[in-house]
Amino acid sequence: DLPLSLGQDPTMKTGALLFILLLAGIAYYIRLAPSNADEWNAALPATGPLTDCTRITAEAGGASVSCAAPENALTRLDVIALATPRTRRLAGSAQDGRVTWITRSKLWGFPDYTTAQMTQTATGPRLDIHARLRFGRSDTGVNAARLRAWISQL
Repeated sequence: DLPLSLGQDPTMKTGALLFILLLAGIAYYIRLAPSNADEWNAALPATGPLTDCTRITAEAGGASVSCAAPENALTRLDVIALATPRTRRLAGSAQDGRVTWITRSKLWGFPDYTTAQMTQTATGPRLDIHARLRFGRSDTGVNAARLRAWISQL
């Protein structure tokens, strides 16, 4: 007798079905997990040195920038962010001085959170932006790329 082919083995069919259900469950959770606005829209520490807005610092799972900026930078950034595909405002407003947006990846819908805040310093307005992932350890540079794209439009 010949061994069963992969398509005829009931154990393989069951295993494949369970694997597909597991992937569907993970995708469902990633797309529908609630986002706590208080957690993600928290104040950013204004500790980094002010740099040119194009000098983005890559970090584990994200990117950030701190720079001197015009007073209307947060209002302009909000418009730019909301024009980005799969991006919506989670919390805050330019009038509040802090905004957090969620941008979801195209295929899986992984959420990335970007918080921007304007503060007044002795030398003028300061813009701090921090973009980070929610799930995983590496964002493969997508948050830094998004910050570069947004800042280039300011």
